[in-house]
Amino acid sequence: MYQLYYYPLNASMAPHFILEELRVDFELVFVDRESNAQKSHDYLALNPAGRIPTLVDNGFAIFESPAICIYLAEAHPSSNLIPKVGDKNRALFFQWMMYLSNTVQAELMMYFYPQKHTTNVKAAKSIIEAQEIRVTEMFDLLNRAFENKDFLIGTTISSCDYFLFMLAVWADELKKPPLSFNNLSKYLRKLAQRDAIINVCNKENLSLADYQ
Repeated sequence: MYQLYYYPLNASMAPHFILEELRVDFELVFVDRESNAQKSHDYLALNPAGRIPTLVDNGFAIFESPAICIYLAEAHPSSNLIPKVGDKNRALFFQWMMYLSNTVQAELMMYFYPQKHTTNVKAAKSIIEAQEIRVTEMFDLLNRAFENKDFLIGTTISSCDYFLFMLAVWADELKKPPLSFNNLSKYLRKLAQRDAIINVCNKENLSLADYQ
């Protein structure tokens, strides 16, 4: 049985969505970020980066949210959460997963934690303002990608869609949040009707009222 080491609304949210979508047996293991439990000796033995999430599969531990999402999709090929080898959409899958994790998520982290990216405390406000502009431009690009499309890749849901939903939740406090974009809004509201997302949001205490 899978064990997902998680913290509500953290980067563990996307793997949590996928586990629910797969309808497999899994255990949620709460990691108290408020007390820095992710830096504990026992947790570091599983994940030396000391970050959340970590997935354990019969003693095999893997960390980094996008890697976990890909691992789960590959482990359950019948789910079609990742295109098969030889399908051109597989390249698009990796393109978008890398964009979401290496670009959008990374830039959001600078927005949320500006103090980690400067030695000048007074510069934090300027970093936040600059990052908000950058991240908004990224969601505009994603909005255009959904012109006449229901999913990010192909005609069925993939792990990328769940990863994007997580990032959209994080970005809901921006002056122009994802739900303010026409195509993205339709897409996110439709995703919010899926059982996997409803179940996770109930467990992680996130209201989906804005997506109704």
